[in-house]
Amino acid sequence: MKMDTIAIEPFKIVTEGLKEVGGGTYRLCYQCGRCETVCPWNRVRSFFVRRMNNQAQIGLVPFESEDLWLCTTCESCMERCPRGVLTISNMVAMRRLLLPDGVVPASIPSLRTATTNIASVGNPWGLRQEERAQWAFGLEIKEFDENTEFLYFPGCYLSYDPRLKKVAQATAKILKKAGVDFGILGPKESCCGESIRKTGNEILFKRIARENIKVFIDSGVKKIITSSPHCYHTFKNEYPEFKMNFDVIHISELLFELIKEGRLRVNREFEKRVAYHDPCYLGRHNGIYEEPRGILKKAGIQLIELPEMRDESLCCGMGGGRIWMETKKEERFSNIRIKQVMEIEAEVLATFCPYCITAFEDSRLVMGLRDKLEVKDVTEILEEVI
Repeated sequence: MKMDTIAIEPFKIVTEGLKEVGGGTYRLCYQCGRCETVCPWNRVRSFFVRRMNNQAQIGLVPFESEDLWLCTTCESCMERCPRGVLTISNMVAMRRLLLPDGVVPASIPSLRTATTNIASVGNPWGLRQEERAQWAFGLEIKEFDENTEFLYFPGCYLSYDPRLKKVAQATAKILKKAGVDFGILGPKESCCGESIRKTGNEILFKRIARENIKVFIDSGVKKIITSSPHCYHTFKNEYPEFKMNFDVIHISELLFELIKEGRLRVNREFEKRVAYHDPCYLGRHNGIYEEPRGILKKAGIQLIELPEMRDESLCCGMGGGRIWMETKKEERFSNIRIKQVMEIEAEVLATFCPYCITAFEDSRLVMGLRDKLEVKDVTEILEEVI
């Protein structure tokens, strides 16, 4: 009986290629399935994380599959893996292998548009760089120079999005009230590139990183304050690959210290019940759990905890580049989170991430809770009480 044979070379090219672009730990997966018990996708649909790792092991990764673009890089699976499989790195490596030239599939038009805009004008909406500092109009915020202690880097969302501009404004007002010496780059600021790397476009990410680092060095930057955990993570943990040696601080860390030092004092009460949501890139990725809670407690806020919190926090669904991809209404993790908030009878959902706020604001409106629940950045609450 004659048996058909399959050449092993094409499969070897895939397995070796994944290792070359940072996805080698798929080999450690022994299919225990723990990752799938905590992956938020399995709350709304079926998503077999271990199957993706298994397919990588045998070189049969289905690059045309929608599954390749689902991972939000929330890190829940890696927290539970007994073998140390770096699933995020493996997923990103698969995307890199699919996009060797950085060309986003036509099946994801919104991601393609965002990528093109970031590459051409430095922000995902294609808006003019001259508009980047319009959020600061009337606040008398100085342009950063080499004699300024801190660079405040609001990022794309806080610079352009009408809802998130309020967070940048609240942050700046608080820093000024505390007497912090800070400035902004204005039109010289550009996207940090975080979502670009997570969606597999490594070439563009490296270009963005090098350009940003040059601007920082030429401007004399030594300390950077970020509002977005995604910018924070990228500057702190990924830019050092390019020999960047800046002190990167998330705004929650700085505000907590300012309150402890007595440079910010609470003058008013905030009477509403507040639930705090731990963003994936602030919490699981970077271990910042106490500072946000410390700010709220020292501000006299009535804080109530969500059922899934700290390292078990439920992802909002926007990481890993998903912020630029359409998610079906019935598959949004943020809807689940909003339901949890309502069950504990919180009146305000507070967080420290523009992606989370965007997701929660959308779910709040879609679920008809406009008048029953507010979504705020912690800085917005703090500005109200000092």
